[in-house]
Amino acid sequence: MSTPAGNLEIRDLVKRYGTDAAAVAGIGLTVDSGEFLTLLGPSGSGKTTTLNMIAGFVHPTAGSIHLNGVDLTELQPHKRGFGMVFQNYALFPHMSVFDNVAYPLRQRKTGKPDVRRLVLDILERFGLSGMEHRRPAQLSGGQQQRVALARALVFSPSVLLLDEPLGALDRKLRQSLQAELKKLHQEVGLTFVFVTHDQDEAMFLSDRIAVFNEGRIDRVGRPAQLYDDPGTLFVANFLGEANTFAGRRVDAETYAWNGEKWRTADDRHPPEGVLVVRPERVRVFGTDEVPPGWNSVAPSSPTCPAWARRPGST
Repeated sequence: MSTPAGNLEIRDLVKRYGTDAAAVAGIGLTVDSGEFLTLLGPSGSGKTTTLNMIAGFVHPTAGSIHLNGVDLTELQPHKRGFGMVFQNYALFPHMSVFDNVAYPLRQRKTGKPDVRRLVLDILERFGLSGMEHRRPAQLSGGQQQRVALARALVFSPSVLLLDEPLGALDRKLRQSLQAELKKLHQEVGLTFVFVTHDQDEAMFLSDRIAVFNEGRIDRVGRPAQLYDDPGTLFVANFLGEANTFAGRRVDAETYAWNGEKWRTADDRHPPEGVLVVRPERVRVFGTDEVPPGWNSVAPSSPTCPAWARRPGST
């Protein structure tokens, strides 16, 4: 890929449909050049609407979209130079694999010799050599997805937008293509903006994740950072399993809940907030076996073991 990766900036983006509540309610976000950023959230949270505004398929009510400092907000989709991969692949059923992949090159008036060379090269890269004369209906779901990726990348875009591209695949194939997608990003070095509602997928693929909730971004951060320090109760519950304890901070290192006082070893928690304990940070011990320095909860009956957690573990 010869085109440099794009730096994408979203400024105060809003989308309203009629008098309804805003589908996207004033978000700001920067995607660094070469980054794999995932827009993660439940259905209706605004992530797909945001991606469609970036692509140019939906016009924002307010706000702007910039690529490498240039305002793209009023540009038509085909003039933004973005690659796009859809959940349903959006391949032309009447065209061969070759013609599907060649389509964006022909739209850009690329010469015939270059079209043939670029298409055959990228088909080989995606393991599709020998399939160039097939129609999409003659391909498996995984092969169709590879054709869609090849078509989105063949003209060397600076940004690749992906709208739940693996959502229609079975679990085994989905996991296999996740690994391929991660490797592809590392190889081509382009800026990827990826939409999914699958937390595991987002955690595996992303450099950073923007967690959407009711049209807003609750939190942005690296996968491990969001898991260990979610910042909001919504993010804590959405990313993995969480035991939550609504209590209060006594001092910089002590959190009180239901008559218990636990040491947290940091001051991340507000005076009135919720302590989140991940299941894998909890251990079960016999009553007299709790290690020194661990927080613990007494058993509810003589036959029930105590559970304990390390201080400061989220």
